[in-house]
Amino acid sequence: MSMAQTAERAFAALDPMLPRVARVAKKTRDIPKTVTLVLEMEDGSRLDFEPGQFNMLSVFGVGEVPISISGDADKGGGLVHTVRDVGTVSGALTRLAPGDIVGVRGPFGSSWPVSEALGCDVVVLAGGLGLAPVRPILYSLFARRGRFGKISLLYGAREPEEILYRPELEKWRQRLDIEIQVTVDRADSDWRGDVGVVPRLVPKAHVDPKQTVAFVCGPEIMMRFGCEALLDAGVAESSIYVSMERSMKCAIGLCGHCQLGPVFVCKDGPVFRRDQLGHLLTAKEV
Repeated sequence: MSMAQTAERAFAALDPMLPRVARVAKKTRDIPKTVTLVLEMEDGSRLDFEPGQFNMLSVFGVGEVPISISGDADKGGGLVHTVRDVGTVSGALTRLAPGDIVGVRGPFGSSWPVSEALGCDVVVLAGGLGLAPVRPILYSLFARRGRFGKISLLYGAREPEEILYRPELEKWRQRLDIEIQVTVDRADSDWRGDVGVVPRLVPKAHVDPKQTVAFVCGPEIMMRFGCEALLDAGVAESSIYVSMERSMKCAIGLCGHCQLGPVFVCKDGPVFRRDQLGHLLTAKEV
């Protein structure tokens, strides 16, 4: 590493607002308007993270957005981010090609408390692109499979063609030590699975509610009703964790864009225990 790179890395460590430079090592197209980017730091360093954390990714000259890290926290190598084209910056990210540069700030935020689930049954409830932030949980559970009880992944997409990570889901089904249920809101003539919203899958999980830890991620309306379904099933509110998404600009709790009641999603979250949010997650508009 050159002296200039060493100085840049040290300065970035001191200034969380200063992006570090990464390059796109690999790009795959998952579903319509959605790609997964594998990034490698230009200075060759490894950027460690915990499941549930996010990075601020920037396309220089365009802007910056928060994107959850969707790779395996236990393995070295590139950072993995799944990005959907929903705006100017995210659209620019989806149009990047291998070799293009990206600004990276982070990792930021709280993480999924996987250790809290040791010895328990685990329910991972995800909707749409919400599968990306919980994928690191599944990698962590698989790596320590014998330390958990029953593992259930309950996932929903709007329609079959929008099922994220489909080849990987099929591979996980073959493990036989994890229950995977997938539903869609709208089915085509070739679909042979469940049809309906994700919370309707909760009663089918057949876990011990008194010994269950649940991780929930997806659109807020799905999380609201998903949490209610888990509570109805007997899972304790203190054993349910959710990942919130808000318009995060600074990622360090200074700008106030992501304020949710008394908390800042970027600094105090994005992962919260359900009882920490209280009425905020049940409100239709926050």
